[in-house]
Amino acid sequence: MTEPTLAPAEAADLTRVSDRVLEALAGPGAHLRDDQATAVRALAEPASRVLVVQATGWGKSAVYWVATAWTRERGGGPTLVVSPLLSLMRDQVAAAQRAGLRAATLNSSNIDSWSAIEQALLADELDVLLVSPERLANPGFGRRVLESLAGRLGLLVVDEAHAVSDWGHDFRPDYRRVSDVLQRLNPQTPVLATTATANARVTDDLARQLGDSTTVLRGPLARSSLQLAVLERMDPLARYAWVVEHLPELPGAGIVYTLTVADAERLTEAVRARHGEDPSLRVAAYTGKLDGAQRERLEDDLRANRVKALIATSALGMGYDKPDLGFVVHVGAPPSPVSYYQQVGRAGRAIDHASVVLLPSAGDDSVWEYFATATIPRQDHVERLLATLAEHTEPVSVPALEAETGLRRTRVELMLKQLAVDGAVERTTDGWVTTGRPWTYDQEHYDGVLAVRRREADIMRRYVDGASCLMQLLQESLDDPDAAPCGRCSVCLGHLPDPLRAEASDEVVAGVRSVLRGETHVLEQRKMWPGGAFGTRGRIPVELSAEPGRVIVHADAPEWRDVIRGPLTRDAEPPHELREAAVRILAGWKDDWAQRPEVVVTLAAVGLTEVVTGVGRHLAEVGRLDLAAWSARGPVEPDLPSAEEAAAWRGVLDPTPVADEVAGRCVLLVVDATSSGWVTTVAAAALREAGAGRVLPLVVHRRI
Repeated sequence: MTEPTLAPAEAADLTRVSDRVLEALAGPGAHLRDDQATAVRALAEPASRVLVVQATGWGKSAVYWVATAWTRERGGGPTLVVSPLLSLMRDQVAAAQRAGLRAATLNSSNIDSWSAIEQALLADELDVLLVSPERLANPGFGRRVLESLAGRLGLLVVDEAHAVSDWGHDFRPDYRRVSDVLQRLNPQTPVLATTATANARVTDDLARQLGDSTTVLRGPLARSSLQLAVLERMDPLARYAWVVEHLPELPGAGIVYTLTVADAERLTEAVRARHGEDPSLRVAAYTGKLDGAQRERLEDDLRANRVKALIATSALGMGYDKPDLGFVVHVGAPPSPVSYYQQVGRAGRAIDHASVVLLPSAGDDSVWEYFATATIPRQDHVERLLATLAEHTEPVSVPALEAETGLRRTRVELMLKQLAVDGAVERTTDGWVTTGRPWTYDQEHYDGVLAVRRREADIMRRYVDGASCLMQLLQESLDDPDAAPCGRCSVCLGHLPDPLRAEASDEVVAGVRSVLRGETHVLEQRKMWPGGAFGTRGRIPVELSAEPGRVIVHADAPEWRDVIRGPLTRDAEPPHELREAAVRILAGWKDDWAQRPEVVVTLAAVGLTEVVTGVGRHLAEVGRLDLAAWSARGPVEPDLPSAEEAAAWRGVLDPTPVADEVAGRCVLLVVDATSSGWVTTVAAAALREAGAGRVLPLVVHRRI
């Protein structure tokens, strides 16, 4: 790499500006380090391309705030920062303002402010605009904002740039649209890409996308403040109990990561049940289900130590900044060392010691495989989607494409984004259209992505097994040439660091099980018919609708692990605990009833006849209700698209055999299992058409 050079007067000005910005950010006497100064000097050159791969806490944002202040002082245009998460953007806006820069963000949480922000940008009243990659992919934004910046953008910053690469852990199609923005820029606009998690393959790919003359600044990734530890594999309930029992012993405030939303919510309830009266051990669930205002409030609570921990999914990840975060615990390992390093990097940024604990389980492998394949499109699905779009001369909405293709909406949305990156489709303000550009399914490419993800999962298995120093393994997985044993992790020490302990007590495990089995899981009913293969579309009439239902066993609930692996797998008489849980649910549900049920109707949707009959019979006996068994005329194939599944259930559910029992009566409909909810929706409509009054669905196992 050739060291960037500036004329003496320019160098002096740059030093003055950088000192001013750094003192505003970090206090009197703060200066750029040599490696940060190298990056800033490189960005002072027109048309420069700089890629910074440095550990979390290195100070990557200081580089682009100094570069922005320098550019603006010299009459240059504003900086556009592409940032992946709302929490990251909020932190960056605050930091920019501390640095004396006028900054704003356009994202889903401040829609009401978009117009004013865009006007300020057009009037050159903003120094920094932060946007999400999803904004970049929005045609309205592109037309209004990007075109207005063409020719006058002072600096483009791509934060968390590993997501731009197919080889990054994210494979986020909207982020890959950044390449389009690069091509539309004034060739003289400097570009800075930053990340803490890029191995050599990703680094090379990013440098190639930025340009042949890219300056790459890469530093060591080890973090001396982090003490990594892996516990022995536990069953899922024991992992919950470990967090519940040992949370008070963890230093300061921190984050407990889970692999799923359901895990985050269940674990939060378990901790609250044990420590709810202690304000120093307050916790909250943080997931993608929360709106922007809720997320911001919880982030502020953690930052101000008003909570002991946020129990979070990966929604709280890249960019969240709490310099004194004392611990990160993972209830289940992420699927790759890249994502794991990203998350543990939240801890110990400005303190000497932080605990990083991984609680693995044998069941994590199935979650990894799901993550590995979830974003890989199937060729027949993509071709069906393109063929459907080609039949239209006008833009088509996502709901219409879902109905016409029979593909699930989430799949349609993902494929459209991936096709847009490849230029095969285009999003307009009215919907999606084909571009007519030839497109071929790149099997070799997707096989390569999948192979990389599976190799990364293998690295995490080695991490869990503790075969070598934990920090060294993470460094090596990111191709850090300075990888070496850390001397402080649980592998190097040969034991768990104090005060960590390896197990949860039987008493706490039993308490967690009891708490979780007492939770209420509401089964929200579908509101709209799906159209497509089903035919009928639009809102389901009130006179055919079911009431909101209840679920006994939700997903892979660890508190019901023995039942899921037993009766709910092989169809056997349900145990006493399951039958009594059904009774407790009805007891807690009755206050919401407009009418008490008069008859129990059992329906074995997935063939668990003994399970559903046993639960239904027990409820009928305890509640002194009539009992009727209802059978489908044939099986329904699993994993059908929404409209096809609804049509299949309508074809096999004939209410005639139970019509006399349900006529004019409130029905408690007990179904063995469902994942989509279509069986209860269609069954309720059929029962009501047969003369039933209200229908109250109770699902024994809500699968995922």
